[in-house]
Amino acid sequence: MTQPSRRSGRPSRPRAPHPPRRFRQPSRPPVEDPARRAALDTLRAVRHRDAYANLLLPQLLRERRITGRDAALATELAYGTCRMAGLLDQVLAECVDRPLSKVEPELLDALRLGGYQLLRTRIPPHAAVDSTVDLVRGEQGSRVAGFVNAVLRKVAEHGEQEWIDRLAPDPAEDPVGHLAVRTAHPRWVARAYADALGSTGEELAAALAANNERPTVHLVARPGEVSAAELAARTGGEVAPYSPYGVRLAAGAGDPAYLDPVRERLAAVQDEGSQLCALALTRPALDGPDGRWLDLCAGPGGKAALLGALAGMAGGTLDAVDKAPHRARLVEQITEGLPVRVHVADGRDSGLPAGAYDRVLVDAPCTGLGALRRRPEARWRRQPSDVGGLTRLQRELLLAAVSLVRPGGVVAYVVCSPHLAETVGVVADVVRRTGVTALDAREHFPRVSDVDDGPYVQLWPHRHGTDAMFCALLRK
Repeated sequence: MTQPSRRSGRPSRPRAPHPPRRFRQPSRPPVEDPARRAALDTLRAVRHRDAYANLLLPQLLRERRITGRDAALATELAYGTCRMAGLLDQVLAECVDRPLSKVEPELLDALRLGGYQLLRTRIPPHAAVDSTVDLVRGEQGSRVAGFVNAVLRKVAEHGEQEWIDRLAPDPAEDPVGHLAVRTAHPRWVARAYADALGSTGEELAAALAANNERPTVHLVARPGEVSAAELAARTGGEVAPYSPYGVRLAAGAGDPAYLDPVRERLAAVQDEGSQLCALALTRPALDGPDGRWLDLCAGPGGKAALLGALAGMAGGTLDAVDKAPHRARLVEQITEGLPVRVHVADGRDSGLPAGAYDRVLVDAPCTGLGALRRRPEARWRRQPSDVGGLTRLQRELLLAAVSLVRPGGVVAYVVCSPHLAETVGVVADVVRRTGVTALDAREHFPRVSDVDDGPYVQLWPHRHGTDAMFCALLRK
């Protein structure tokens, strides 16, 4: 039965079926957007070839001469999207009519980039959607761009907190799972932080949130060449609160590689927590000689340069070991002019003489869960299955270090992780096997407050503004 027309009141004829409307080609060409293009290219390189965002993006910005506000935007979008990838995928899964595994990876990168702008920035929704659609349309045409447009408009129907309320477990029943979703961490990482902190409440929330904040750049002044105060004056930074050689740069200070003291090799980029752990090795008193030091896992060379400078000032020497030739070359470059001898060898079987060293640093390979704020993609790249292999390697390296240090000498075991298996678990096992004595490391972090009960020191971004470095000091 026909119905009367609303305009004329006369019966209207049934309309013939017609194919669905296609996304129409816009009249204007896609707008060039160098900042978002650099961010998208970074996301794709991270996914496709396991690139590190914090290394690749600055290179792209230099090559493409992207500076100022555009560089800041590219950095925020690339790093922020990497950090939030897991939560973004949960949101996108609610907005796409097929499994995300069926979405073309290049499109998924663009959807994540657009979703981050919608949920975590003050960019107007229409600008976030339109700019992402333009990126895709310029590459793949209007049909695919229509799909991206439709998905992002569904994402924009709710704010971030609304999405979290829909997706996260009840905080009363599963506080760790809730915080994992809220702060965009894999659950196993949030659990590792909770175990190390002994908290599933406010401090855990603060620790996970700190991983999503953009970290300041820390510099280390080369001992004997420039003081921290002089370095701060030359760079516009502030003398660091804990390390006597540290400087913290102001937010937005730009690429530190262009700073004159860095170019002149008077300073280098190094997290203050890393400085403190290297310095802790030098502080316990020794009976007898103190002129031969060893860095057993030296690449890429930051701690070796600091220790080499300090050893040289005291008339000593440093041997530096790394099994990868390219990393050993980096150590040679950064320690040029210092009393440092570099060896290409596996630290577990270095061929160096047993009992020959007064102080040994083991800065062991680890999950890197303590540096998630600096390596935005790392939280999603690492897996729980990685921990077992790493702890075996860490244990073997620490046992080798104990064999290389002389009786009465000191070993510093350092990892950039709070995971208990990598920290107290490894140390406790080596102490049990070898009979070495654990020193109270807190005494050798003299300016650092708000640390837990010893004998080890665990630093935290939310407490100290450093990476979450762990340090144990052992005397043979």
